[in-house]
Amino acid sequence: MRRFLQTILTKPVLWLANKFSSSPDMKRVHDALSKLYDAVLKGDTRKGIVLPLDVTKDRYIIFSDQHKGAKDGSDDFRTAEPNYLAAMEYYYNEGFHFISLGDCEELWENLIWPVMSKNKPTAEAEKKFVAQNRFTKVFGNHDLFWANDPFASLYLKNMYDEAVKVYEGAVLQTSYEGKETNIFLTHGHQGDGQSDGNPLSAWIVSRIWAPLQSYLRINPNTPAYKTEMKTLHNRFMYEWSKEQNNPPLITGHTHQPVFASLTHLERLYKSLITAEMQNNIPEINRLKNEIGFRQKEYDYVAANYREMKPYYFNTGCCCFSDGDITGIEIAEGMIRLIKWNEENGVSKRMVLEEMSLKDLLMESFE
Repeated sequence: MRRFLQTILTKPVLWLANKFSSSPDMKRVHDALSKLYDAVLKGDTRKGIVLPLDVTKDRYIIFSDQHKGAKDGSDDFRTAEPNYLAAMEYYYNEGFHFISLGDCEELWENLIWPVMSKNKPTAEAEKKFVAQNRFTKVFGNHDLFWANDPFASLYLKNMYDEAVKVYEGAVLQTSYEGKETNIFLTHGHQGDGQSDGNPLSAWIVSRIWAPLQSYLRINPNTPAYKTEMKTLHNRFMYEWSKEQNNPPLITGHTHQPVFASLTHLERLYKSLITAEMQNNIPEINRLKNEIGFRQKEYDYVAANYREMKPYYFNTGCCCFSDGDITGIEIAEGMIRLIKWNEENGVSKRMVLEEMSLKDLLMESFE
C-alpha cells in the first residue's frame, strides 16, 4: 500500500513542498526576526525568554539540530549520540546552562511516540539540566510540534518529569561599558513559508504534512539539505544581525557551523592561506584533509569572506554523518565554536574558534 501511495502522491507532495517553501525572501526573513526579537524584549513569554548573562561567571552551551529520530536507517542522530551524551555529561558537571536551539526531535519524519521511546538516554541526560533549572528549549521547523500540539506539554512532562516550556527565541541580556546589550538566539527558520506561517499553516505542517511525509518516506529539500538555500539563509541572517541596533545573532537550522559570520569551511581556508605563507607543510596537509572532508557537508565559500564582521553565529548541528557534533559555548568571557568527536573510542571536546565577548559586544556598538 505504501509503495502504491508513493507512486501516486510523491509528485504532488513535492510540488506542494516547493510551493510553500520557496527560496527564502530577505524582507520576509528580516521582518520575522525583528518581530520575534521585539516580542521577547517586551516580555511576551509565549514567544521567548530573557536570560541574564554575566560575562564573568555565566556559562551557556548551545546545541541545535540533533534531529533525534526512531533509531532506524533514516535517523541522522544515531551515529552522533555517543558524542552528544559525552557532551551532556561534561556540560552538566561544569555547571553550564543548556540551550537546545530547535530541531532537537525529528518530528517531520517520525511520530512523537517512537522518538520518545528510542531516545530515553538523551532525555535522561537533558533531564538533569531541567531539574536544576539550567535548560531552555527552543523549537525549530522539524519540531514545530512542540509549539502547536494541544498535548505537547504532557509529552514534555513525560520526557522530563516536570513541566518544560518551549519558546521560539531567547535573549541573553548583558551590558557593555554601562550599556545594555543583547545576544539573540532562535532556530533560524523564520521567514520559511512552509514552517513559519500563521498558526493554521503551522498546525497543518506538524499534524498532517509531517505524518504524511513520514508515512510516504519523502524528504523534500529544505534549507538544512539544499546548499544554495543554506547559503542564502545564512547570508540573510548575517545581514539582519549587522543592521544598526540589531544584536549579535545565534541560530541553527542550516547545519553549517558559523563563527563570527564565517562558516567553519571559510575559516579553514583562511588558516590554509596563513599556513601556506608560513610554509607549514604538516598544517597545510592537515587543513587540506579537513577541507576535503567538510566540503562534503557544506561546500560554499563567500566571495567577501575576509571582510565580514563578526555579527552572526551558527551552532552547526548534532547529526554530522561522521558522528561529530558542533555547538556554541559562552563561558569565561569567551564565545567559542566547539566540536565533539571520537578519538580511539573516547569523545573529546575541541575548540575550533573563539573570541572574547568584550570584542564581540564592542563590534555590536560600532
